[in-house]
Amino acid sequence: MVPAAMTHPFHDRPHTTIPTARAPVGAWHHPRMPPIDELTRIEPVHLARLDHQGIFTTGLLLEVSETPTRRQTLADQVDASTNDVLMWRDEALMLNLASFGPDEHQLFIQARIEGLREILDLSLDDFRTRIRAAADELGTDTPTDLTMEGWWDQARTLEDE
Repeated sequence: MVPAAMTHPFHDRPHTTIPTARAPVGAWHHPRMPPIDELTRIEPVHLARLDHQGIFTTGLLLEVSETPTRRQTLADQVDASTNDVLMWRDEALMLNLASFGPDEHQLFIQARIEGLREILDLSLDDFRTRIRAAADELGTDTPTDLTMEGWWDQARTLEDE
């Protein structure tokens, strides 16, 4: 006999669960978008307020801060300045570059590149030099020239965001 807790409420037979692969809790809705807590230039109080507004990925942050009016609305909702929102948006754009993850984020921080604007301020040669130096300092592999050029080109494409 199967214990009552193991039976389906409408059937006499045991309830079975089909195992499925699941993304970590909190990431199921946008598995490829970095979580908002990967932003380094945001205060914990603002992270909590963004979460309360339902903004838990950088993609959602970019969506709700797309226009000046939306940026002002978001700033008002989380008790921040529009400059704060622009700064978060700048870093979120960088975090959403192709082939970019936590290791690359650390590499950029080491290179003193915290957002898209700082990429845009560098020539491709200067950008590569800073990334190479940061990789050496961290003792990690240097990204390929093609990858670095791709990031630099994407930053130029996103310049007007």
